[in-house]
Amino acid sequence: MSITFPNLPAEAPLEMPIQRLDGVPPAVREVATRPQGLVVKRLLLIALTAVLALAASSEIRAAFSRDGLDVFDVLLLIFFVPLFSWVAFGFVSSTIGFLQLITGAHPGFAPVPRQLAPLTKRTAVLMPVYNESVEDVFGRVRAMVHSIAAAGGAEAIDFFVLSDSNELHGKREEAAWAHMVPQSPIALYYRRREKNIARKPGNIAEWVRRFGGAYESMLVLDADSLMSGETIVGLASIMEARPSLGLLQTVPMITNAQTLFQRWMRFASEAYGPIASAGLLWWSGSEANFWGHNAILRTRAFAESCGLPELPGKPPFGGHILSHDMVESALLRRRGWAVHMVMIAGSYEEFPPTIVDHAIRDRRWMQGNLQHLRLLGASGLSMASRLHLVIGASAYLTSPGWLLLLLTTILQVTASRDQSLPQAAPPGVLWLTVVLLFGPKVMGLIWMLADKERRASFGGAGRSIKSVLLDILLAMLLAPVSMVMQVKALVSLVLGIPSGWHTQNREAQRIPLRTILPDLRDHILLGMLFAATAWIDPVTALWLSPLTIGLLTAPWLISITSCEKTGANMAARGYFQAPPVDVVATPEDGDDDDTKPGNVPLALA
Repeated sequence: MSITFPNLPAEAPLEMPIQRLDGVPPAVREVATRPQGLVVKRLLLIALTAVLALAASSEIRAAFSRDGLDVFDVLLLIFFVPLFSWVAFGFVSSTIGFLQLITGAHPGFAPVPRQLAPLTKRTAVLMPVYNESVEDVFGRVRAMVHSIAAAGGAEAIDFFVLSDSNELHGKREEAAWAHMVPQSPIALYYRRREKNIARKPGNIAEWVRRFGGAYESMLVLDADSLMSGETIVGLASIMEARPSLGLLQTVPMITNAQTLFQRWMRFASEAYGPIASAGLLWWSGSEANFWGHNAILRTRAFAESCGLPELPGKPPFGGHILSHDMVESALLRRRGWAVHMVMIAGSYEEFPPTIVDHAIRDRRWMQGNLQHLRLLGASGLSMASRLHLVIGASAYLTSPGWLLLLLTTILQVTASRDQSLPQAAPPGVLWLTVVLLFGPKVMGLIWMLADKERRASFGGAGRSIKSVLLDILLAMLLAPVSMVMQVKALVSLVLGIPSGWHTQNREAQRIPLRTILPDLRDHILLGMLFAATAWIDPVTALWLSPLTIGLLTAPWLISITSCEKTGANMAARGYFQAPPVDVVATPEDGDDDDTKPGNVPLALA
């Protein structure tokens, strides 16, 4: 017997005041939870990073000082030290994560958490959408509502599709919802906002202020998110058992990878992601981060802590806070709520199908993360929260830093052409840099091969090794391409051109070579500049050759990796095999259902 539901439930308003980021911080409402030794862990992380950076910079400075420091030497040191420190920090964190996994101190991706006790409080699953594929969105919704019911959460969990789509798209969404809701085993609601104020955070805030009072927790998804019902019920159970927990962020893995780029990124996330995540969990403790989706939050804590103010000034660096998630986790910590990250199965997301689509999304993230530099002085934030904000922003400042370092090197070589050649970097520093850059990949390979079952899930030792080798090659080619894309995006933001709010392309479609060539003139010109250094100093040109090749072959890299057929062919040859995702078919409800997916990947025990 089918049960129908109203478009929306009765309203249960919950006050969500706008937070002040200056002056006296608000009072702490809950007792902060911190694992023992957290300060020592962070000091160790910083100390090891500093030792590596100081050792390399001292070696470089000593080499430059042999014939006296000139202005180019000073500039090179200014650029080198923070960039090397950034790489060293990532290496140290990944090394700690590797040791945690290989010794068994951290179990890695644990099984789906079992329901600790029958749910006594209500949870809302929120899926914000914006002009997305109606068929894909409601295919994922169907899979999740049936999975939640199968996991025993039908009585305590409601599902909301929160639309910011345009009117025409909204009518298609509402029709799909109306067609699905009579067969839904749990309460399924749909709401479209007429005015899309503050994008996704405004969408969530509007729901909190209207309906948040009726729900203890809210699990926030993206339009491409997918979570198993057992994972959702398990997370809700943990929130009930841990009253000081304000946010629990999962580490989603990539699903529905079709193009070569998606398959490559899925392999990389499965092979190296657990190491990086375990390291992050080790030093962040109860002061972890929020990635904006595939996470469960305590509704009351979010409402009292996370009303986001507008930043002074105009976009791109003023106005609404775009990368709201990291700020919201910082504000939750400011109130004393524990913010944890957990590595569990059953949490998935899709990945952009091409390098170009990834760069478009990355540009939006860049604008939001650079806004965080204005929030570093906000009152009451913990040092860990400030560190998260710095890490997020600095990730987009490394590309211009690397480019300036390279251009300064070329200028130094050119200026000294008729004099003595500039002092090359010491071999020890060069080899240390190689270790820091590729060490996490080697550790990931060791971790993959260390366990028989895990090794088999990646296709065996042979396939794992050749996949890592191909990953290293493609990563070397992609690095300079991404560097130029990020520099161009940063320049446009500095010139006052915001990223805008556009529908994200999730459909695989090969990019023809002739289409992408005009957009890569800057890449090719820079590659030609690097190649031209061969006439000035062949040794410098040799060190620049990986970047030169990557820039000059950028059109082919983008075109080939955007192809589904190439991805399938490489998979057939044993490249980029990743652990399989369990498949569950959604219940049939009529042959005329145009929203029903064939098979939806969900990890169900």
